Amino acid sequence: MDALSKIFDDIHLNHSEYIYLQAQGDWSFQSPAQDSVIAHIVLYGDAYLEITPQMQVELHTGDMFLIPAGIAHSVKNHPNTQLVESLNIAPLFDGLRQDAIEFGHSRLNGDNQKTLILSVRCQMNAIMARPLINALPPYLHLQNALSDDAPEWLRIGLYFVSAETRRSMAGKNKIMDHVVSILMIECVRDYIEQMQHQNNWINALIHPELSNALAAIHSRPEHNWTVESLAETCCMSRSKFANLFNQIIGETPLAYLQQHRLRLASQLLKQGQLSIQQIAHQVGYSSETAFSQAFKKQFELSPSQYRNQK
Repeated sequence: MDALSKIFDDIHLNHSEYIYLQAQGDWSFQSPAQDSVIAHIVLYGDAYLEITPQMQVELHTGDMFLIPAGIAHSVKNHPNTQLVESLNIAPLFDGLRQDAIEFGHSRLNGDNQKTLILSVRCQMNAIMARPLINALPPYLHLQNALSDDAPEWLRIGLYFVSAETRRSMAGKNKIMDHVVSILMIECVRDYIEQMQHQNNWINALIHPELSNALAAIHSRPEHNWTVESLAETCCMSRSKFANLFNQIIGETPLAYLQQHRLRLASQLLKQGQLSIQQIAHQVGYSSETAFSQAFKKQFELSPSQYRNQK
């Protein structure tokens, strides 16, 4: 399995939900910070999305706006719109609902343009997703995604989402999980294509040499990897591999391996199905003591404390 595919396996995108937001006149809604991928697709109309006062984006019909880390943001009809109450959309996600949520305040001058936005929320494992989230920008803005000039994968994906949200058939939840995952992966691949000449973790996922080492680490974290054995997966000398890995990813191969093992361990601890000793061996530590010491250094909690915290 290639490195990017394994990364998305680790992230566990699931439990996709969506709402249709039908706004008219003066309106505003907010999305608080959450461990989810958030996407807004403007089916018709215009909107202004604000993450910070310095980070505002104008959206038009056919635009798709993806927020990988689910950071807090607001959307309104005009940048200067100030309402006493802004609709909080977080509690409105409730499975897969068909009816549009109508909101907004009619204007006296009769300028009550309507805007319809399909908002999608998909849960993810925030700790496992951290390297990807840190490598991506706060948002990905795909303009006029429904036009003939848009990438074919995007047009097909969005048309499929739009069609699927209007159907009531068995398996719908799983299909939506897969569709959202595909759109997210395609957005990331599109971003990588634009950034392929930069040295960072996300470009290492498709690097002709380093990607093999990343795929190996994420596929078999329990293996007794050494710098030499990882270099062999890339058909490189030890020194050349170590230097290139550090140059592009920003840390040594073994430091990256340890970080991944501990992120994976945190996920297994939360699941609560394995003992701490079993988890230690499953993520590549020869002893529970060595694992506990490394885990506490990283998370400032012992494995048992981490498992029991609320």
